[in-house]
Amino acid sequence: MVAMETSVDIVNDSRTYSLVFKSSGGQDQDQDQMGRSSKDKRDMYYRLAKEEGWRARSAFKLLQLDEEFQLFHGVHRAVDLCAAPGSWSQVLSRKLMGPDVTILAVDLQAMAPLPGVIQIQGDITKVSTAEQIVGHFAGRPADLVVCDGAPDVTGLHDIDEYIQAQLLLAALNITTHVLNKGGTFVAKIFRGKDVTLLYSQLRLFFPDIACAKPRSSRNSSIEAFVVCRGYNPPEGYVPDMANPLLDHSYDLEQNQLEGPARLIAPFLACGDLSAFDADRTYPLQLTPGAGYHYVSPLQPPICPPYQEACARRRTQRLARPPGGPTATTSSFPLATPDPRGRAGRGPAGAGSKSIVGGAASLDT
Repeated sequence: MVAMETSVDIVNDSRTYSLVFKSSGGQDQDQDQMGRSSKDKRDMYYRLAKEEGWRARSAFKLLQLDEEFQLFHGVHRAVDLCAAPGSWSQVLSRKLMGPDVTILAVDLQAMAPLPGVIQIQGDITKVSTAEQIVGHFAGRPADLVVCDGAPDVTGLHDIDEYIQAQLLLAALNITTHVLNKGGTFVAKIFRGKDVTLLYSQLRLFFPDIACAKPRSSRNSSIEAFVVCRGYNPPEGYVPDMANPLLDHSYDLEQNQLEGPARLIAPFLACGDLSAFDADRTYPLQLTPGAGYHYVSPLQPPICPPYQEACARRRTQRLARPPGGPTATTSSFPLATPDPRGRAGRGPAGAGSKSIVGGAASLDT
């Protein structure tokens, strides 16, 4: 069968997106395309990121934050902390232009090069990293520091919120070394029951604090972004990288955030209401007789920390008890028919089988 291409234009959020679909023959190829296009249907921003040449869908989050807060106005020196794979650095390089603009991307992991972006592979809790940042700026402080870093979530919101808060404080600490007075700091947070404590800590350094939720951030996620403007550290404050989490001893009276001391940051929804919904599943706009043309991601990660786990999952060796055999799906009994018309649970006493990431577990 001769391949045919069809172009469909979608107008949304004052922009036009061109999606290209290709018809092709072969049942195996159709099944492969169907499997690879599953995420494109479930995540419109993932699809648009590939169409527009962004490394990750998170680029739209920074773009929508800028629409609301004009983050890039008057910025000549910017730092992207926890930058890999580099979508926020991409946004900075496209939005900040001029001969006197310097953009730095900092991450522990290696990142593919980006035009107009200087990369630093280092730890944000180390003083050497702060010195490299200031060195690239020729001793001048930054106007903007952004951080989209997050830990590998566990699904336990209290734990995830705490770990994310610790990462944010580490980012704030290095920011106090490199940010110009009056500068802006933007970072990811997880909104939980103790988020007001985090707002109060940030308020010590920034008089203007706001919590923002971009349209491209899923409503089902506790993710949000704190936008801190007008950097003004406390009088007598001296940045100290020996204390990366800004830990201090507080007595009980100082640690009670009630009444006037309790800060509730304003919450803003960013992005046009007519923009795509991050939680909605969109059709692939298939026309009769035409297939779907899958677009590969722009830049796969370089040596990601989860690479070994993915390799083990493919060979069903991800979960291996100490001294025991490798767990595979064939190790578990199949479900038996239930005379009452319901799915069985296998032999008596066996739990239902649940396969997660190539490892089998029992749900009792």
